Amino acid sequence: MSSTFFIPAVNMMGIGSLDEAMGAIKNHGFRKALIVTDAGLAKAGVADRVSQLLAQQDIESVLYDGAKPNPTVSNVENGLTLLKSSACDFVISLGGGSPHDCAKGIALCAANGGHISEYEGVDRSARPQLPLVAINTTAGTASEMTRFCIITDETRHVKMAIVDRNVTPLLSVNDPSLMAAMPKGLTAATGMDALTHAVEAYVSTAATPITDACALKSVELISANLRNAVANGSDMTARENMAYAQFLAGMAFNNASLGYVHAMAHQLGGFYDLPHGVCNAVLLPHVESFNASVCPDRLRDVAKSMGVNVQGMSAEQGAQAALAAIRTLSKDIGIPGGLGELGAKADDIPVLAANALKDACGLTNPRPADQQQIEEIFRSAF
Repeated sequence: MSSTFFIPAVNMMGIGSLDEAMGAIKNHGFRKALIVTDAGLAKAGVADRVSQLLAQQDIESVLYDGAKPNPTVSNVENGLTLLKSSACDFVISLGGGSPHDCAKGIALCAANGGHISEYEGVDRSARPQLPLVAINTTAGTASEMTRFCIITDETRHVKMAIVDRNVTPLLSVNDPSLMAAMPKGLTAATGMDALTHAVEAYVSTAATPITDACALKSVELISANLRNAVANGSDMTARENMAYAQFLAGMAFNNASLGYVHAMAHQLGGFYDLPHGVCNAVLLPHVESFNASVCPDRLRDVAKSMGVNVQGMSAEQGAQAALAAIRTLSKDIGIPGGLGELGAKADDIPVLAANALKDACGLTNPRPADQQQIEEIFRSAF
C-alpha cells in the first residue's frame, strides 16, 4: 500500500528564525500581506513587530485581528473581504491554530472562490490557496505545517474539518522566542494537543515507519519538557524542545491522520466553544482505553517514550501504564479532570456522539466504534 508524505516546502526552526524568514519572504516577490492574527497578539504588539520586519523588506501589510479561539465562517468571510479590498497578494498567519486555520480558510477561498463550507471534507478544492506564510506562536496545533483546517459553522454549531493538500502553507516559521509569553494554561493545553496528535498518529491504521518515528520522538520530547515549559515560560530550552515536539507530531498526524479523540473534541469545541487542546487532553486517556484492546503493544511504546520502565510488562500492562502516564502529565500541568468541569452537559451526549461519528468518517482510529460506544466514551470522560 502506497503512502504520501505532506509537509510545507520550507520550514524554519529555532530562535532567530523569524528574522531569517523575512529574507525568504522577500525572495518570493510578494508585495502586500494580509496578517491574520487574534486580538491578543495584536494588542501585545507581536503583529506590529511582524509588520515592521516586512516593511524593512519593502513589503506592505494590512492587519486582520478577527480570528477567534475557534475560528468561524464569519471570521473567514470578514478576513476575505479585507484581503480583496486591500489587494493583498499573500497571507501571513500569526499565532496558534486559530489564526492559522482562519488564514487557511481565507487563502483557500481567495484562490478558489465560493463559500468555505464548500471545502469541508477531503481535497475538495481545485487549486492551491493564495500563498500562505505561517508564523507560529504556540507549541501544539502544528497547523502552521499541516493540510488540516478546522472552521466552526456557527449556524450548525459544528466544526468543519477541511483536509486538503491545497491548504498546506508555503513556509512555516517556529521561533521559540515568540512562545515565551504564552500563559501557563495555553502552554498546557497546546502541549497536550501535540501529545494527542502524536499518540493518535502512532496508533493510526495509516501509520508508517516515518510517522512512527516522528510520533514517538514527539512523545518523548513532550513528556520531558512540557512540565518545565508550563512551570517556567522563560525556559527557552523547554520552549524550543516543545516547538520541535509539536512540529514532529504535526509531521506524524498530517500523514497518518487522527482518531476519535479529535472527532469528539471537535464536537465539544463547536457545541460549547471550549478550548480544543483541553478537550483533547481530557478525552485522550478514555479513547485510548477503548483502543487498548486492539493496539496494546503500540500504547506500551507510548509508555516507554514517556519515560516508563516497561521492561517485563506485557503489552496490556504497558498500555495501562501509558494511560496512567498521560493522566499524570495532565494532572501535573493543571488540566481539568473531566468534561463536567468544562461545562459540558451529559444530556447532550447523544447529539455529540452522533456528530462525532460523522466527523470520524475518513479518520484512522484503530478500533471502529458505533454511536453507543462513542456515547460510553463521552460518559467515562465526565
